[in-house]
Order: sequence, then structure tokens, then C-alpha cells
Amino acid sequence: MAFGGFNENNNQAPMAEINVTPMVDVMLVLLVIFIITAPLFTHAVKLDLPNAQSTAAPEKPETITLAINAEGRLFWNNAEINDQELMNRFVIAAQKTPTPELHLRADKSTRYEVIAKVMAGAQNNGISKIAFVTKPN
Repeated sequence: MAFGGFNENNNQAPMAEINVTPMVDVMLVLLVIFIITAPLFTHAVKLDLPNAQSTAAPEKPETITLAINAEGRLFWNNAEINDQELMNRFVIAAQKTPTPELHLRADKSTRYEVIAKVMAGAQNNGISKIAFVTKPN
């Protein structure tokens, strides 16, 4: 039995184990290649960039908080107002530059009719940016 295998039974069954040695060899070669080439990627290119003058950032518009409670009463920045005064304030606010943003806070049980009237009044008087404020869960 000079040319026999290590198997004493001489079974010719296929080997069920995976040989990982070639994979480890390839991984080690790749590791060495990356170690050698990594310093080559750190060289920066010298550039002489031009200087630029920028304009000031535009100022943020004023925000108006309009709250509507369950009964439909209106509160402009926490001060109670009526419908006619609300429309007058919309006209005054729309003339400002930049046009202020309207943050609308409405009670959960407020009638949609009241909210729709406020939104239509704001839009008709020149306030186009309207945001709804909600409470996170």
C-alpha cells in the first residue's frame, strides 16, 4: 500500500469538508496589496482656488402663530382677536418683506369650516405660506 491514502477503510467517497486554504491565501494577498496601495490614496492635489464674495443670507420671515380653539375663537400670537381684526392683520402682514409665514394651530374638535375660512382669508389677503402645527405622539 505504498500509494494508499490516509483512510484506513479505503472508501472512495467524496470529501465532505471544504478546503479554505486557497481562500485564506487570496485574502492575505489582497490584504498585502491594500496595505501597500493605501498610502497612495492620501496624496492631495494642490489647487489655487479663487476667492469669492458671497451675499448675506436672506433673513428668515416672521412667523405668525394663529390658534383656533374648539369653540372657533381666534388667537393671534396668543392674543384673542375677532374675524374682522384677523383680516386687517392679514393685510398688514402681507405688506411686510419677506412675507411672514402663518403657523396654524387648531384644536382637534374645531370645525373645518372655521379653519377653511381662516385659510381662505389668509390667501386672499396675500399670505401664501401656511403651515399646520401638530402635537407629536
